[in-house]
Amino acid sequence: MELQKVAFLFSFLILITVSSATSVVDFCVADFDYPVGPAGYPCKNPANLTVDDFVFSGLGVPGNTSNIFKLAATFAVDTTFPALNGLGLSMLRLDIGVGGVVPIHSHRVSELILVIDGPIIAGFISGDNIAYYKKLNKGDIMIFPQNLLHFQVNVGDKPALAFVSLNSASPGFQTTSPSLFGNDLPTNVIEKITLLDAVQVKKLKELFGGTN
Repeated sequence: MELQKVAFLFSFLILITVSSATSVVDFCVADFDYPVGPAGYPCKNPANLTVDDFVFSGLGVPGNTSNIFKLAATFAVDTTFPALNGLGLSMLRLDIGVGGVVPIHSHRVSELILVIDGPIIAGFISGDNIAYYKKLNKGDIMIFPQNLLHFQVNVGDKPALAFVSLNSASPGFQTTSPSLFGNDLPTNVIEKITLLDAVQVKKLKELFGGTN
């Protein structure tokens, strides 16, 4: 009986290995005609692809920083660059105007930032509430571990530029202020969970499009 169990387990493991090997593909350019699933988008037919499917030119164009944060973020992720689908990486271009910020936010993967033109102050807050931050200059890089709150601030006298890489084609972003004040969570609830007064909460709700 034990020998039969071992033989069955061995056969099962071989089956898994063969199945995994035969399912390996070189790439899977996203096909947006079908819904996304937990593993990403279905693949386009490789016969219909050209080299242009593997090229993205959007990061060469400065973004519009005329907003409250004086920030433009240009995304090369699976939804804007379908060739990234399933490959586990993405990139962003950050244009930060004078006095501008990348507001405190988090995502489910790690981030590496490369400063092209600074200086900027960049930092993150660990799970035990220790703040790690530093002024970064041209050529500096910094890592932000997954899920931790982090930010960047332009502290120079001209626009700053940085490129960011993330280890997911769909990293997910949650920015604290829009998440709190851009929805219908009641003002009195936000007062309690933030210690802000109602006047300030309503002001921020108006700013970020929230109601209630």
